[in-house]
Amino acid sequence: SFKIADIDPIDIDTTGTVKAAGMTVEIIDPVVDYAELMESLFDFDALRKLFKSGFRMRFDAMHAVTGPYAKEILENRLGAPNGTCRNFKPLPDFGGHHPDPNLVHAKHLYDEMMGPDAPDFGAASDGDGDRNLIIGKGIFVTPSDSVAMLAANARLAPGYKAGLKGIARSMPTSGAADRVAEKLGVGIYETPTGWKFFGNLLDADMATICGEESAGTGSNHVREKDGLWAVLLWLNILAARGESCKQIVTEHWATYGRNYYSRHDYEEVESDRANALVDELRAKLGSLPGTSVRGLKIASADDFAYHDPVDGSISEHQGIRVLFEGGSRVVFRLSGTGTSGATLRVYIERYEPDKSRHDLDTQAALADLIAAADDIAGIHSHTGRPKPSVIT
Repeated sequence: SFKIADIDPIDIDTTGTVKAAGMTVEIIDPVVDYAELMESLFDFDALRKLFKSGFRMRFDAMHAVTGPYAKEILENRLGAPNGTCRNFKPLPDFGGHHPDPNLVHAKHLYDEMMGPDAPDFGAASDGDGDRNLIIGKGIFVTPSDSVAMLAANARLAPGYKAGLKGIARSMPTSGAADRVAEKLGVGIYETPTGWKFFGNLLDADMATICGEESAGTGSNHVREKDGLWAVLLWLNILAARGESCKQIVTEHWATYGRNYYSRHDYEEVESDRANALVDELRAKLGSLPGTSVRGLKIASADDFAYHDPVDGSISEHQGIRVLFEGGSRVVFRLSGTGTSGATLRVYIERYEPDKSRHDLDTQAALADLIAAADDIAGIHSHTGRPKPSVIT
């Protein structure tokens, strides 16, 4: 039960305690609380030395919620130069821009990081601060790769020096983290899309770091996605290793192999057409293993179902997977089957262990798999679309 008290408005802009209707209301500064939590996880002294050495960074808060937090931590506490944080003042309309940290809506950051006078490290976070974008000087780090690289190097941060309990990723996210988990000797959990599945694993102390291809990354420090946390862990790794972001990425690929990865979205497909594609694909899953498409031999195919190891629940029809020999795969997922149509998401992934082939253009490296996906699912014939609406 609860009671409602009719009280005068409380000034929530001033920290301290206020008495109201027999209650004590405490107003805290969440920026201070969060900064102190981050200082307990990361080596702030090492980060101060990093910035003092001349290390340059650009963080775009996109006029969203992480702005005050990034400004306080990066510039005020760690000594990054003024101007390191851009668009740090939260605005109701996000400054007229879309606060999505990807290569479309943060193209200005990408262009700067690829330019001749690029800073050493670039990052951004989204509207509610739970996702992140990581770009090194001259190199974009995919969200799937970022999860794997953070997990592989997490021990370098004080808060994770005891190691990881496990790693979790959403099923559409690339398998890069799987190889890290295998080398570390910890569990790897492949879940449906949706952070709630990670929550169970975090609560049960079965996973420490979780991530998804849509740029959400987090750990057991808050049981949620946390964009600025991911940025600070990257900084801690850079400081501890004394290497550039590009060096860390290329060395990771040399050790574990590279997972070329891309998502193709076909938006606003007529629902009947989209459902027909999925129904026909499901109907032939049993006949696909052992066959070859575009010179690629199919090892297995299924309609992904997740058996939660914590509460025993089962989540079915979470995406159709076609796995090829050698570790490559294509995943098909349908979302938004409403009045405006459906979005067909096709996730294409190629595993490449040969380090002499780690510098290919992503779409070129995936060309045979992209063609195979169309052959298997009849994307063009079902949707009438010769190409995706969006490629990320």
